[in-house]
Amino acid sequence: MKTLYKNGLIFTGSLPLSQAFLVEGDTILRVGGEELVCELANAPDVTSVDLQGQFVCSGFQDSHMHLVSYGKLLQEAPLAAHTQSLSDMLSCLAEFEHQHPGDGWLIGRGWNQDYFTDVSRLPDRHDLDQISTTRPIGAVRACGHCLVVNTKALELLHITANTPQPVGGRIEIVDGKPNGLFYDDAMQLIDRALALPTKDEVKKMILNACRSLNAYGVTSVQTDDFSVCRELPWSVIHEAYQELEAEGLLTVRIWEQANFTTLANLKEYREAGNYTGVGTEFFRVGPLKLLGDGSLGARTAFLSRPYEDDPTTCGFPIFSQQTLEDLILYAHTHDMQIAVHCIGDACLDRVLTAYEKAFAASPCENHRHGIVHCQISRPDQLEKIRQLGLHVYCQSIFLDYDTHIVEARVGKELAASSYSWKTLLDSGVTVSNGSDCPVELPNVLASIQCAVTRASLSDPEHPYLPEQAFSVEEALQSYTTAGAFSSFSEQQTGKIAPGYRADFVVLKQNPFTTAPAHLKDIPITATAINGQVVYGSLPQTEAAADPVHNA
Repeated sequence: MKTLYKNGLIFTGSLPLSQAFLVEGDTILRVGGEELVCELANAPDVTSVDLQGQFVCSGFQDSHMHLVSYGKLLQEAPLAAHTQSLSDMLSCLAEFEHQHPGDGWLIGRGWNQDYFTDVSRLPDRHDLDQISTTRPIGAVRACGHCLVVNTKALELLHITANTPQPVGGRIEIVDGKPNGLFYDDAMQLIDRALALPTKDEVKKMILNACRSLNAYGVTSVQTDDFSVCRELPWSVIHEAYQELEAEGLLTVRIWEQANFTTLANLKEYREAGNYTGVGTEFFRVGPLKLLGDGSLGARTAFLSRPYEDDPTTCGFPIFSQQTLEDLILYAHTHDMQIAVHCIGDACLDRVLTAYEKAFAASPCENHRHGIVHCQISRPDQLEKIRQLGLHVYCQSIFLDYDTHIVEARVGKELAASSYSWKTLLDSGVTVSNGSDCPVELPNVLASIQCAVTRASLSDPEHPYLPEQAFSVEEALQSYTTAGAFSSFSEQQTGKIAPGYRADFVVLKQNPFTTAPAHLKDIPITATAINGQVVYGSLPQTEAAADPVHNA
């Protein structure tokens, strides 16, 4: 049986809009206008769904996030909703501790000191000691590049002022003692103390995250999951996804951004038969994912000059230049796409040099290697990205917060050429969009609003670099066709077109006629993958014509 979706506003992947599309099973057969509706009006094998003027586009693709970490977040203290003040954050932790009694670790995530109205500093161990002095507590910053623990946790971990500072991270010492703050790779000291999740627990995290993603209209993601817990073997993540797919429970297509920190571990993964594109319909190996530096909010992003609001630091890189080049060259010459997290411009310099050397050693077309985030940048770097043919994975939703801090953090000169994704797009660079969830919620429409307004969600009338704004069409493409391109899926997903998978999202309103400041408010009516509704509902299906009566 075939289904005709009619009387809609269908964004096929580019303008103009169409009115209808025909689906059989998991595949789109045809797209058209009134002529298609009339042709199939009396077809005996076609049922109809009247979209009643609603907007339809290909299912949204989040091109960089952390799906398992998001599922884990949904089980932890929800600090993102309680970060207006330090006291609010502590109250949330105290309530969560009351609801989850015991003596094991208590974990929360989502605080952001830049939103605190009662203090102008980061939380420390003394703050968390107010919750408990007998139970270890850890609270991760929203960015995931900084966390704070209480004194009990430091005691259990045997962390003192004499603990060696880890490469690619930092333990903060104040007055000769650790104050509970850990940055980037130093956070692994806490991760190693936590109980490893079982495969069944990982599967539960995945299912919870997928349900939430479907509610935002997301049908495909590129996800960095191996970094959720460094002690957890990558094979457990693979098996969890593969088993869920075999059970018919996966409702999001997965392109795994395989995160490794050593050449030995990367080689082991590759020698086990894993390279870009290997996999099944719902779970495939994507690129090698590398973490180049930290975050702007935590002042660990690696800048070419001292932070404007903290001249004592430039941030720091995660890898030495040689290690970075070794990892990139190996992946490049062993059939693996590459995606490197770069937020600071000094980090971007290092990564661009590593790519240049890899391409010189082994020229390759259609590699689709890329830069994740690409936030703080200089004009010369934007041009180099174009010359090297790199892909950029942007996060427009970051503008909601970063517009308030970018100039204060990096100064006017660097801020004037940063987050310049429109410049890249206009120069021919492919730019896909994502959320970096759980750094931000995977709220696609909110991200599209930020892409179009270049402003925070709460203050859309004051844009940052408004000349870098995407059109609505470009913003939608960044979440559909560009996401598909970045995962080598552009012939199967990302469009409402014949032969493509029937992955689509139905919106209550047309984003092309919605005021930019209200794009985030458009309700999602339904999300479908392979023609099956996995979130919401569609209008009642109209029965196929009676073949006997029509005869």
